[in-house]
Amino acid sequence: MPPHASPTSARKRVVYVLLAALASAPFILLLIHGGGSPSALCRDAARASRRLPYPSVAWSRVPPLPALPTSPHPALRASRWIVFSASPHHPRRRPLRAAPGWQLLAVADEATPAGWSHPGAVLLTLADQALLGFRSVAFLPARGPARKAAAYLFAVQRGARVIYDADARNAVVGGNLSRHFDVDLDQRQGGAVLLQYSHADPNRTVVNPYAHFGQPSVWPRGLPLEKAGEIGADEFYTEIFGGGQFIQQGLCNGLPDVDALFYFTRKSSEMDAFDFLFDGDAPKVALPQGMMTPVNSVNTLFHSAAFWGLALPVTVSPMASDIIRGYWAQRILWEIGGYLVMYPPTVHRIDNVHAHPFHDEKDIHVNVGRLIKFLMEWRSSKQTLFERILDLSYAMTVERFWGKKDLLFMAAWLQDLVAIGYRQPRLMSLEIDRPRATIGYGDKKEFVPKKLPSVHLGVEEIGDVSSEIGNLIKWRKHFGDVVLIVHCTEPVDRTALEWRLLYGRIFRAVVILSEQRNSDLAVELSNLAQAYKYLPQVFDRFAGAQGFLFLQDHMVLNYWNLLNADKAKLWITNQVKELWSDVPLQGNKIEWFVKQGDMVKKAVGSFPSHYQSNYKRSVGEDKIIHCSSEIFYIPQRHIGDFSHLVKVIGSLDIHHSIAVPMLFLAMDSPSNFESKALTKLVYRADLPSNTTFATIYTAEAHAVYPVKVQNEMDFVKLVRVMASGDPFLLELV
Repeated sequence: MPPHASPTSARKRVVYVLLAALASAPFILLLIHGGGSPSALCRDAARASRRLPYPSVAWSRVPPLPALPTSPHPALRASRWIVFSASPHHPRRRPLRAAPGWQLLAVADEATPAGWSHPGAVLLTLADQALLGFRSVAFLPARGPARKAAAYLFAVQRGARVIYDADARNAVVGGNLSRHFDVDLDQRQGGAVLLQYSHADPNRTVVNPYAHFGQPSVWPRGLPLEKAGEIGADEFYTEIFGGGQFIQQGLCNGLPDVDALFYFTRKSSEMDAFDFLFDGDAPKVALPQGMMTPVNSVNTLFHSAAFWGLALPVTVSPMASDIIRGYWAQRILWEIGGYLVMYPPTVHRIDNVHAHPFHDEKDIHVNVGRLIKFLMEWRSSKQTLFERILDLSYAMTVERFWGKKDLLFMAAWLQDLVAIGYRQPRLMSLEIDRPRATIGYGDKKEFVPKKLPSVHLGVEEIGDVSSEIGNLIKWRKHFGDVVLIVHCTEPVDRTALEWRLLYGRIFRAVVILSEQRNSDLAVELSNLAQAYKYLPQVFDRFAGAQGFLFLQDHMVLNYWNLLNADKAKLWITNQVKELWSDVPLQGNKIEWFVKQGDMVKKAVGSFPSHYQSNYKRSVGEDKIIHCSSEIFYIPQRHIGDFSHLVKVIGSLDIHHSIAVPMLFLAMDSPSNFESKALTKLVYRADLPSNTTFATIYTAEAHAVYPVKVQNEMDFVKLVRVMASGDPFLLELV
């Protein structure tokens, strides 16, 4: 759904300037894992499954529920329905009108004003909904789009063959809905042929359809943010016979269905209105099994074979409900041989310069990546479609993608469909479980999307992909299998997401550690004084990663200057005198260093002999090395060494700044450390109060210290100075 509320404070506006536009990492912990490690999630899921009873439904015993003469609107019947929420928006902002051959049906909630009306629409009041006799109505929230479930069932009971899920603020282009969608499907083999995204890359599980329709730098609400930067055109497409497009998603000109991150990061000023245009001449495009895209509840056509997929979750936020439904429904669609098709712009919506807060979308951004991965792996051996839908709904409850109430709601929803005479589609074998046919030269279909002008942030995007895109691809290729571990000392509720979105464009994953655990933002608890002891847990989680880069949040990484560094070697700041120093132990009057020295001797004495030899050859026994260790890199070949030595250290209270150089010197000789990495640092430990970060920052350094990012406004300032090295960031501020 497009933005709808209207926060006005500067802080709420700036929160969205989060660098989301170009997120290109294939994996961002918050957005993909949604908090916690996979092993932890598995343990939690196992415990949840033991506690959560599986719904028992006797499908053959569900009593029929016909439309009675005493039901609301007893004479109303139609085969084509437009369903929308009876929102309190002023009539002037509700341009949706009845289309020829379609019945408009509005559903009220607690926020619907008394006396509400809409031209050509029948209203299902809350009282009407209570009289319908549907089991699922008892689970619906008092307000929000989930209440449309009552209207969907009402329409199915009254003869629906297709249901258009709509928003009153959208005006149908040309006024004729039937011209835009495939309302009548030809399911005969050899019928119409549709363009289809290629399945050549099995790892491509989600796609941004806006690129196909001429707007590659715009992304839909519900797209994993790390995919927002994939703006290149498809090399080729394939084709599929039509007839199975049981769910059809249209695009929206004017203000498209974008998330709050896009809405605020792409505004050139607070009062400017978006007016995007998508390519109306671009062909509709189908998604093969194994590939998904966001589906909303404001411009989507459902055929009867997919009516089961109309139910909106009731426990997640309203701004996430349709997105989670869309991914859930796409996965079930494959079980009946159906597929989703994206259509050129079907509606237009005026941007009234209102927006919802980012928190309303939290259920999307926290879980959507993990949800997609889960759905790709999910399988069921249940014998009927409804049993498989219930099976998936149960699994999603166990995995905490939605609440227990959603499971009960889905069981009631399916029983309601049975009660009103809905016939379940037949199950089909999954194509993704069969060997994919080789795509031959003759099977490849070319389509070159237009790149339409997109005016936002005060700039107009036209022409070919710039050299900055090429740089981004190059950086991504270099660091795409490296995991970045950021330890936050500033408030994580104001900064964690920003770091992920900035560095997630470049790295395989961004893991956030802090002394403040925040499960909602997937921030993991780690004491900075001994942060090194937590790293083996991260190593285990990403066992196949090429390497791991540790970074404290007060240091900014200029990733573009490290492309020549050898990722098979250790990186540390041993050549930066401000960061690496010898600390003599003999006669040292600083008790802390003396105690640290004693623990170092004890730890090194317990190391296997070759590690002891390495360390003593470099340091000896009369001193220790102190390194603040705000930044260092460990390659894959040393992961086992590091983890083993940390285990040997055990409960010894060796500080991070002493332990990290000790571990590095035990693993290898300083002469073997990478001399091309972390040698060009700007490090100002005692920055005068009248000196800003911008005055010391240089894009030529490998990293710059200190930066203090405590909130979103600080982050905007950081982005502006970093853009001198990564010009593509200029699109964001």
